[in-house]
Amino acid sequence: MNVVGIIRIDHAIAPHWLIQADKKLFAIINQQLTHPMLDAVAPWWRESITWTPLYFFLILFAAINWKKSSIPWIAMALVTILLSDQISSSLIKPLFARLRPCNDPDWAGSVRLLLDGCGAGYSFTSSHAANHFALAIYLSNTLRSFLHKWLTPVLLIWAASVAYAQMYVGVHYPLDVLGGGIVGTSIGLVTSRFFIKKLGGLTIENN
Repeated sequence: MNVVGIIRIDHAIAPHWLIQADKKLFAIINQQLTHPMLDAVAPWWRESITWTPLYFFLILFAAINWKKSSIPWIAMALVTILLSDQISSSLIKPLFARLRPCNDPDWAGSVRLLLDGCGAGYSFTSSHAANHFALAIYLSNTLRSFLHKWLTPVLLIWAASVAYAQMYVGVHYPLDVLGGGIVGTSIGLVTSRFFIKKLGGLTIENN
């Protein structure tokens, strides 16, 4: 730490007070706001494979209702996830190189790690948060004209709950999931707008 109160975590530079607040909030979430039911649910809730049935349902639902226009919709959904994952994992994480809390020697084993392993990757930003917020925003914007108005808050709560689980199980700090959420939201806005404006959006075909 230097005299102007800046703390450096590998390549990541942030105000000391912000990093300290981030770590305190993480400790509250990971070590105080706990419950045996959450301990059981959070590890699988955060797993992408948990939501595979939902993704297959969305593909089937789109194919049945929107037929040919569902093909570019599905393709852009995949592009959305690919962009968010690669920007977070391959660009931002190596740039900041922040250690995960479960790998940070400052915690000296005090983190409640609810997974089998911590993971070798860096912490900022959370790719889980980025991917789920990107998909949530993409789905919300592209399906808004066809589904009920409750769709957007449900999708955002879903993405936020996955992001929260990342902190709860001990693999990410709050700033990691916040950064991931911002990255994912930005990408979802761009890809959904591109799909609607450039690819024509979803259309119902008459038999």
